[in-house]
Amino acid sequence: AAGAAAAGARGWELLYKDPERVANVRLSLLQVVHTHKPHFMALHCQEFGGKNYEASMSHVDKFVKELLSSDAMKDYNRARVYLDENYKSQEHFTALGSFYFLHESLKNIYQFDFKAKKYKKVTGKEIYSDTLESTPMLEKEKFPQDYFPECFFSLFCHSAFDLVNIHLFHDASNLIAWETSPSVYSGIRHKALGYVLDRIIDQRFEKVSYFVFGDFNFRLDAKAVVETLCAKATMQTIRAADTNEVVKLIFRESDNDRKVMLQLEKKLFDYFNQDVFRDNNGTALLEFDRELSVFKDRLYELDISFPPSYPYSEDSSQGKQYMNTRCPAWCDRILMSHSAKELILKVSCPLLGSRGAAWHCEVMNAQPSVHCFCLCTAVICLSV
Repeated sequence: AAGAAAAGARGWELLYKDPERVANVRLSLLQVVHTHKPHFMALHCQEFGGKNYEASMSHVDKFVKELLSSDAMKDYNRARVYLDENYKSQEHFTALGSFYFLHESLKNIYQFDFKAKKYKKVTGKEIYSDTLESTPMLEKEKFPQDYFPECFFSLFCHSAFDLVNIHLFHDASNLIAWETSPSVYSGIRHKALGYVLDRIIDQRFEKVSYFVFGDFNFRLDAKAVVETLCAKATMQTIRAADTNEVVKLIFRESDNDRKVMLQLEKKLFDYFNQDVFRDNNGTALLEFDRELSVFKDRLYELDISFPPSYPYSEDSSQGKQYMNTRCPAWCDRILMSHSAKELILKVSCPLLGSRGAAWHCEVMNAQPSVHCFCLCTAVICLSV
């Protein structure tokens, strides 16, 4: 048996403006390794390098080198790191980073070569960045432009079990998200995720179990959430003088001196009581987390037992506070095919309980990271 850990991390931009925070995140990650001692670890990052890629890539390279050379990782004698650093090619640039570490106790691990269509034994530590398009050991694909008029990202990784790094589309405006239930953005993500899942199981390669983890940007049903949180409130609509476009909604209590409960703008979601998103890990709001339900016949997820993973404050001194920009939501997820579920749930582990797996969300200096720790009966072939 081999312990495995999967982690998804997002929002690196501010980190690379502060080297000390980069070091703290690395230490937090290494502490996770020290605590759980996985035999196999996969780390998927989105927006790796932040939005100012050109200025941040040197920090990315330093982060990777120090991570690989750290004492905590000395027992991981094989590693594969895939970094999309070609920011000058916007047609292909995804800003994804994928890290895979194998413990020395694991023997006979193989990686799939997509060009040769056969498995090759994994040895040593290798880092790929400038040549991802020509690397035969992975598939990288960006969403077609007709999915959305902006640039978004997806990386495909196939193997005896597939590991897929994904970054889906965000909500561009709270006001638009609030208009309909489900929102127009939810429909775009639905289409994109369906595209990814179809690619994973297409006819080019043998169908295998798969794990998809990263930033899905899943949001709560904004209209239903607002109607619930502000059920007894009155709404004031503010429009732009020149266009008559709605630019702000203000929800006030009907009594209690008409206290403001919620202010809603394109990039403002200012609710007066953030505790509702943290109390009991936000369980009361899970009924509004509906985007995954349309894929229940294709994807499985362990029970969520942590608060919404987005949008945590970018101020490291308030790392567990939410910013007043978006409605808090469980954007960062670890999902799997139903056959992958059977792989991790059919065994027991005294540390994790009879289900053999557990979710954990940790805020590492204002950067949320979601981990899945599981016990797999075997690790035979790996392709990323």
